[in-house]
Amino acid sequence: MTDTDLGERIIQLRDEPPSHIVLPAIHLKKEEVGELFHQKLHTEKGATDPKYLTEAARHHLRERFLQAGAALTGVNFAIAETGGVVVCTNEGNADMGVHLAPVQIHCMGLEKIIPRQADLGVFTRLLARSATGQPITIFTSHHHRPKPGGAMHIVIVDNGRSEHLGRPDFRNALKCIRCGACMNTCPIYRRSGGHSYDVAVPGPIGSILSPGIDLKKHSDLPFASTLCGSCSDVCPVKIDIHQQLYKWRQIAAGEGRLPIVKKWGMALAGHVLSRPRAYDFMGKLARRALKMLPRFMVYNALNDWGKSRELPVPPAESFKEWYRKNKMNKPE
Repeated sequence: MTDTDLGERIIQLRDEPPSHIVLPAIHLKKEEVGELFHQKLHTEKGATDPKYLTEAARHHLRERFLQAGAALTGVNFAIAETGGVVVCTNEGNADMGVHLAPVQIHCMGLEKIIPRQADLGVFTRLLARSATGQPITIFTSHHHRPKPGGAMHIVIVDNGRSEHLGRPDFRNALKCIRCGACMNTCPIYRRSGGHSYDVAVPGPIGSILSPGIDLKKHSDLPFASTLCGSCSDVCPVKIDIHQQLYKWRQIAAGEGRLPIVKKWGMALAGHVLSRPRAYDFMGKLARRALKMLPRFMVYNALNDWGKSRELPVPPAESFKEWYRKNKMNKPE
């Protein structure tokens, strides 16, 4: 199978998962894409011009479009009233695949269904504005029947969605339209990147959907959050994401899904955070340790964050110390 979206094709050539559901290759620089295309598509060595690289990808994909026996697309919205499906893209790759291949297959989760044609305009505007800031996607294609001489199939996927619908505290997550707004605003996602989540849908929304599919495997995801609530604030369909993250934490802890290190660590953190003197002492100790300890004692197998990134330089003093000093020196 060949992905025809430019970002998806890039990560397919790199044999890695997407880092964002709307912008799958956002973690890559143009220099990295240029080197990849030089290796896989035989473009000029050192080429980094986006226009040149995009044209090379189009030339490479055109042959695949012409030879394909079937085109498989996702579905952004399906309309119960008409039986049609709507596919939104900014590149037109889905349209080209559907028009050229004799068989078109549209694969969708059951939550993509909306009641009426009249409701569609609200959702298409919500999706584009929340995802990329556009009034509407460049290509918004409606499919109701196969082209003459062709075949059209619609595949409706459950994959745990019905079970999720049966959970009153979490069914609201099925309203997600995959705009990616929660990822763009999340302070944790922006720092760690999509690959750190190890799921197809990363970020806050993925952290409440994935535990519903396999809590044993994904019990750590609800804890990758500050619970700041920014994801819920920007969500165009008003999913209570941060509240669901908190509820999944309770379920994971209640079912004994916490690793022993996290369980002990949270118990220690609770003890320290509830005692101001212990908090001040541990903060001072941590700042000094990060400055004085040999590098191998900080960056080792026990420090997952240190495997792919540098920890921030510790401040000279805590905020409490800074505030106390500046408050004393503040003129009346």
